Amino acid sequence: MGKVKHEKSNKKKKGMDLSDQILEDKSVRPPGRTKQKPNRHESDEEFVDEKLSRNILEQVRLQQEELEEEHGVSKTKKSQKMTKLSVGFERDSDEESDKSDSETYIEQSIDLNQDDEKALEQFMSKNPPAQRCLADIIMEKLTEKRTEIDTMMSDNDGMQVKDLDERVVEMYKNVRNILAVYRSGKLPKPFKIIPSLRNWEQVLHITRPENWTASAMYQGTRIFASNLNAKMAQRFFNLVLLPRVRDDIAQYKQLNYHLYMALRKALFKPAAFFKGILIPLCESNCTLREATIVGSILGKYSVPMLHAAAAMLKLAEMDYNGGTSIFLRTLLDKKYALPYRVIDSIVFHFLGFSSERRQLPVLWHQCFLTFVQRYKENISSEQKEALMDVLKVHSHPEISPDIRWELLNSKCRDEVKEEPMV
Repeated sequence: MGKVKHEKSNKKKKGMDLSDQILEDKSVRPPGRTKQKPNRHESDEEFVDEKLSRNILEQVRLQQEELEEEHGVSKTKKSQKMTKLSVGFERDSDEESDKSDSETYIEQSIDLNQDDEKALEQFMSKNPPAQRCLADIIMEKLTEKRTEIDTMMSDNDGMQVKDLDERVVEMYKNVRNILAVYRSGKLPKPFKIIPSLRNWEQVLHITRPENWTASAMYQGTRIFASNLNAKMAQRFFNLVLLPRVRDDIAQYKQLNYHLYMALRKALFKPAAFFKGILIPLCESNCTLREATIVGSILGKYSVPMLHAAAAMLKLAEMDYNGGTSIFLRTLLDKKYALPYRVIDSIVFHFLGFSSERRQLPVLWHQCFLTFVQRYKENISSEQKEALMDVLKVHSHPEISPDIRWELLNSKCRDEVKEEPMV
C-alpha cells in the first residue's frame, strides 16, 4: 500500500485565515524534511517549524487584543480554538496518529504545563471589563432618559428657568415688533418654535401678547393649540386669548372676526377650551354679550359628548348668572345622550331655585323649557313632581305653560311600560 501524500502548507490559500489553513492541512511538514523512521507505514511525524509557530502565536495575540477592546467580551469560540491550536502545535509530539487522531487532539481539552500557562497569561487582560448584555445597555439608556425627563418636569413645576441669553431676548423683541403690526403672510420662524420651548411662557411674555394684532392672535392660537398639550393650551387660552377676547368685546361691543376664529381654533382642544375659557368666564360674572358670542361658537361647531357633559355638570353646580343659562341651553340643544348623573345634576340646578324669591330672568325660563323638551323622559317621577313645584314659585306667562305641558305629557324613566295584551 502506498503512502498518502500530503499537500504542502507553506503555500497559503487566498482568502483563508491561518487557523482554517491549519485545520485543513492536518499534516504540516517543512520543505526538505526527511523521514526519520522509514519502516513505519501510513504515518509521518507531525510538527510545526519555528517560523510557522511564531506566526500562529502572533495571530493569537492580535485576535486576543481585538477581543479585549470589545464590550465585556473576554473570550469567544474562535479565541478558544486558536488557543488550543497554538498550544497543540507548539508541543512536539513523537506519537504517530492518523487524520482522525489529529481532529480528536484538537477538539479535546488540553492539559497545560506551567510554561504554557505563563505564555497565555501574557495575552490575557488582568482586569477584564464586566460583561454586558443587550438588556443591560437598553435599561441604562432608559434610566438616563427617565432622569432627563424628571429634571425637565421639576424645572417646569418650580419655574427654575435660567436667564435667557441677550441675543435671544433681542430676537424676540424684534418678533414682538412684527406681531404688533402683523396683518397677513408668513410668521417669523422664532415665533413658531415657542410652543416647543421648555420656558415658553417666559419667551411668550417678551413678545407682549396684549399688543398683538387680531390676525397675529389668530395665528398664535392655531400654533399653540396644535403644538401644546391640553394642560399647556389651557394656560394659553386663559392667560392670553380670553383677556384679549373680553377686552375686544368691551371696547367694540362685538368680537373681531379673527378673534372669533381664534376661539373656533381653541375649540379643537375641547378640554382646554372649557377649563381655560368657558368655566373662568362664568366664574367671573360674564356679561350676556360675552356669553352670547362664546355660546354661538358652541352652537355652530361640534363638541365631543364627554367634554360637553363634563362642562354641563360643572355649570349646573356653579353659582347662577345669566351666562350659565345661555351655555346650558346651547349645550342642551345639541341633544346629547347624557348620563343620568348629568341629568340629575341639571334637575338639582333648577330645584335649587325653589327658595329663591327674586324674579328670575327670561333666560332661566328658556333654559328650563329646553331641558324638559330634550330630556323629559330621562327624569324620574319624583323629579317631575319637584319640577312642577318649582313652576308654582317661578312662573312666566308665556313659557311656564309650555314647561308644564311637556312634564305632564311625558313618561318618566322609572315607569314600567305595560306589555301589550296578547
